[in-house]
Amino acid sequence: MLHSLRRSNGEVAEFDDDSGLGQIASHDGSSVQFHCVSIVDGSRSIPVGARVRFRITQRLGRAEAVDVETIG
Repeated sequence: MLHSLRRSNGEVAEFDDDSGLGQIASHDGSSVQFHCVSIVDGSRSIPVGARVRFRITQRLGRAEAVDVETIG
């Protein structure tokens, strides 16, 4: 089950092109994982260091970023 919690900003801390998994360092100091299918513009990768906006959800008991979009 997927529950939307809040919208946040952060920076991509790491991204693995092979697995499509990445980690976002949120501006509130937390860290959250995301998968490339959650990137809004349909790309399959976001470069490390990119500033992003995203929603944090709880899925199967863990936080996950969805609706990930780069911001200027």
